[in-house]
Amino acid sequence: MREKITLACPGCEERNYNLTKNKRLHPERVEFRKFCPRCRKHTLHKETK
Repeated sequence: MREKITLACPGCEERNYNLTKNKRLHPERVEFRKFCPRCRKHTLHKETK
């Protein structure tokens, strides 16, 4: 079953993206390099609860 997650920018703490992931295949927290509209650059977004 896929779980809903939110990705947040560590620089400005804004939650920018909502995704789903397979909890069984990836139990650890994920990190993606995404564009932050507030910082106006690509940053490493981390999974939040």
